[in-house]
Amino acid sequence: MLIEYMPQITLIIIYICIGLFAGFMSGMFGIGGGAVRIPLLNLAGLPLLSAFGINLFIVPFSSLVGAVSQRENIDKEFVIYLGVGGVFGAIIGAFLTGLIPPLILAVIFVALSLVIVLGLFLDRIVPALAHKINLTHKSAFASSFFLSLMAAIRGGSAGSLFPAFLKATGCDIHRAIATSLCVTIFTCIGAAIIFWSRGDIIWLPAIFALTGSMVGARVGSAVSLKTKSVWLEIGLGILVVGLALITVYKAL
Repeated sequence: MLIEYMPQITLIIIYICIGLFAGFMSGMFGIGGGAVRIPLLNLAGLPLLSAFGINLFIVPFSSLVGAVSQRENIDKEFVIYLGVGGVFGAIIGAFLTGLIPPLILAVIFVALSLVIVLGLFLDRIVPALAHKINLTHKSAFASSFFLSLMAAIRGGSAGSLFPAFLKATGCDIHRAIATSLCVTIFTCIGAAIIFWSRGDIIWLPAIFALTGSMVGARVGSAVSLKTKSVWLEIGLGILVVGLALITVYKAL
């Protein structure tokens, strides 16, 4: 394992850099950052379950930084329903980690990602249909539950899907990003406790990756607020599809 042969200071720098990059992506696009953070931590030599646990430990803090920076854009009507549904889904998903074959999970995740990305640009492709889609309190709860369940099984927060999902339901992209950051604060806490109770969180990389993530999230949020909506939508669409394809590749 790479982690066994590196000097301590080198590992600390690597963990901070991983946190900076994942945190920036989190603040910029409203994602949890796990889709970036988990494979990089695993590549640095950490066991996959530890990478899952560390990611779930970091997300609430880095998302909090981003959410505070973009607090004026949070959709206060739906954030509670999205948060509660997400918490239940994430806790159940954490218990189910490892029970579903990775390839099946990857295929479901990719199909879901493609549908959501299509919804991201639905108002441009089929504007008449886009105007008929309305998010209700029940659908917000159910959708958040399902997305968080799927994400927690693979150690994530559903942050890579929430912004595109909210945009597909007619939410402005800046509002979707801010709301996603707020929701992922809560969806990861229960799942993180479960991973911690099983001894999956290694604290040295967790603390330094957290430090980098919080700085990165602040910078990413500042850039996001100054970026035009169309570029955020395009970047988010590419990011979601790219991460979905990587998920399939790793499962093969």
